[in-house]
Amino acid sequence: MKSLSSLLESRNLSPGLRIFLYLTAAFTGASVMIVEILGAKMLAPYFGTSHFVWTAQIAITLISLACGYYLGGWVADRSPQLDWLYRGLLLAAFFLALATRFCEPMCFQCLKLPMAAGSLLASLLLFFAPLTLLAVTAPFLVRMLASNLQGVGGQVGRLSAISTLGSVAGTVLIGYCLIPFFPNSTTMYLTALALLALAAVFFLVWGREKSVPLAVALIFALVAIRSIQAPPRGSRVFSELARYNSNFGLMQVWQHPRDHRRYYLNDFLTQNTYDADRKQSTALFTYMLHGLARTYSTNIQSALCIGLGVGIVPMNFAREGVQVEVVEINPEVSRLAAQYFDLKPEAIHLNLADGRAFLNRCERQFDVVVLDAFLGDSSPTHLMSREAFASIKRVLHPNGVLVINSFCDFEEGKDFFCGSLDKTLRSVFPSVVIHDGGGNTFFVASPRAELKQVHEPNLAEVHPQCLDSVKRTYAAVRQANPNSGRILTDDFNPVEYYDAANRERLRRVLASSMEPD
Repeated sequence: MKSLSSLLESRNLSPGLRIFLYLTAAFTGASVMIVEILGAKMLAPYFGTSHFVWTAQIAITLISLACGYYLGGWVADRSPQLDWLYRGLLLAAFFLALATRFCEPMCFQCLKLPMAAGSLLASLLLFFAPLTLLAVTAPFLVRMLASNLQGVGGQVGRLSAISTLGSVAGTVLIGYCLIPFFPNSTTMYLTALALLALAAVFFLVWGREKSVPLAVALIFALVAIRSIQAPPRGSRVFSELARYNSNFGLMQVWQHPRDHRRYYLNDFLTQNTYDADRKQSTALFTYMLHGLARTYSTNIQSALCIGLGVGIVPMNFAREGVQVEVVEINPEVSRLAAQYFDLKPEAIHLNLADGRAFLNRCERQFDVVVLDAFLGDSSPTHLMSREAFASIKRVLHPNGVLVINSFCDFEEGKDFFCGSLDKTLRSVFPSVVIHDGGGNTFFVASPRAELKQVHEPNLAEVHPQCLDSVKRTYAAVRQANPNSGRILTDDFNPVEYYDAANRERLRRVLASSMEPD
C-alpha cells in the first residue's frame, strides 16, 4: 500500500481539472448557504420565523457540516477518486428535489410536535442529507489537490477561502436576487439542477464512462419529481388572484367566488380580510386601531402607522383629512394593496424602512402612532421594548395616543407577554388602557396623565360582520396581572421563549387550517 506521502506526490491533475475543482468548492459553498437560508424560509409558513426555527436550521446545518467533513475525509483516504465526490453531489441534488417536493406534508406532520421539536425534526428530515453530501467536498478536494505534504496548509487555506467566497456569493444571491423574484421551490430546484449540471460536466469530461448514465438517470429523476404537482392549496373554495414572493415571506391574495371576500395571506397565514363589494375590511383589528385612536384622541391631524398591512387603517385616516405617514419594511406590499385592496398610494406618504430605524431618525411629531407590525403571528421584538416605546413617545405630541395591535392571553400562566407589554408601556407612558378583542388585544398608551375616552365610538362605518365584536371589544377593558411579566428591553427581551406556547398554539391553528384535505 502506498504511503500518504507517495499518494499525494503522485497526484497529477490537469490545469483544467484543477480550475474545475476550485469552481466546485465555490459552488458547494454557495449551495450550503442557499439551502440554509432558503430552508428556514420554507419552514416559516408552518413554524414561523422565531428563534426556534433559525436555531433548528443553523443547528442542523452545523451538524450536517460536521458529518460531511468527517465522511469526506474518511472516503478520500480510502478511495481517493473524484467520481465518488460527484456522485455525492448528484445525490445531494436529488435529496434537495425530494425535500422541496415533500416539504409541505413533512412540515404538517411535524406540526403535531411542540414547535421547537417540530421545527428541528423537519429541518433534520428535509435538509440533513443534502447538506451533509455538500460538506463532503472540502476534505475530499484537499486530498485531491495537495501535491505534497508541505503544500497541504496552503491548499487548505486556498480551498477554505474559495469556499467562503462562494458562501458569500450564495448569501448575496439568495437575499437580493432569488427570494424577491422566484418562488422558494423554484430556487431550490434551480440549485439542485445546477448541482446536477456541475456533476454532469465532470462525468462527461473527466469521469469514468459508466458514471454518465447515473448522471442522466438522476437528471430524469429530478425532472420527474418536479413534474409531480402538490395538491392545489384551497382550490376547492378560493381562487388565487395574486402570488408574490418577497424577502418577508410569500404573499397571496385569495378571493371567495360567491361573496367576493378577499384574503391577504403572508406565508399561508391570513393577515386581513376584505369585502370587495362593500370596499370594507371584515377584520376586527382594522376598526379597533382606527377607532381607538379616534376615541381616545382630542384631535387628529397627523398619524404615523408602523406597518402598512394592506392599507386599510392608513386609508381610514387619510379619508378623514389626516396627514398619514406610513412605515413599511416590505416594498412589495404597497403594490399588492393598491391592486386588490383599494389603497391609494398618493393619499399617504410611504416610507420603506424598518419601523425602529425610522423612529430613531424621525424629527417630527404626530397626534397618533399606530403600531401594527407583524411577522406572521407575532410582532418583532425590537418594536416591543422600553427603548422602542421611548422612541415612540418622543415622536408623539404631549396629548398624543399610541395604539398597539397584539396577540395576548390573560390566563394565568399564559400571560407573560400581556404582563410584560403592560409593564413595559407603563415604564414609559403615564397611562395605559387595554381592550380585549378575544384574540387580538389592543393597548392604548399616552403621555397624558389620565387616558379617557373623549369621543363616542363611531360604529356607522363598521362592516356588519364585525359590528358585534367591535362593540364587545370597546366594552372589554381589562387589567394585566401585575405579578406577571417583566419590563422588556433591547438588552433582554425573552418574549419569544416565555410566550412560545401561545404563539405555537396560534400558529398551529392558522397553519393547520391551510392543510390540504
